[in-house]
Amino acid sequence: RLNVSIDTVQHGVEGLTYLLTESSKLMISETDFQDSIHVLGFSDELNELLLQLYLDNRKEIRIILSELVPKLPSYHSLEWRLDVQLASRSLRQQIKPAVTMKLHLNQNEDQTARVLQTDPSTLLHLIQQLEQALGEMKTNHCRRIVRNMK
Repeated sequence: RLNVSIDTVQHGVEGLTYLLTESSKLMISETDFQDSIHVLGFSDELNELLLQLYLDNRKEIRIILSELVPKLPSYHSLEWRLDVQLASRSLRQQIKPAVTMKLHLNQNEDQTARVLQTDPSTLLHLIQQLEQALGEMKTNHCRRIVRNMK
């Protein structure tokens, strides 16, 4: 009916979807949205229709996007135990430490448990990496990214 190829229609719908979802994610203002679509070269009438479409649907789009986010498990509690093997039949004097952890998680009102076992040097390395990641979250760059994700 439109006398255009299927690819043209598909690309148009994908572009419109991308424009509306990204604008809704960032909750950009009316003037920022108008500036964004002005560079596309559409007529003023079409720009007004796109702006009205965005303003009418941005809250609903944000609700749908928030429902699509995967529900990740969250921390509940941690039990740990230190095991040390002091000797075996073949080696009478050995020290082989192991840290066993039971991590309790909450996911969608359900509680699950994961058992992990590692040696102390790997655990220390993991702790250092997590502390480095927490320190990285305090930088201005990461704060800006997190603020824009909300």
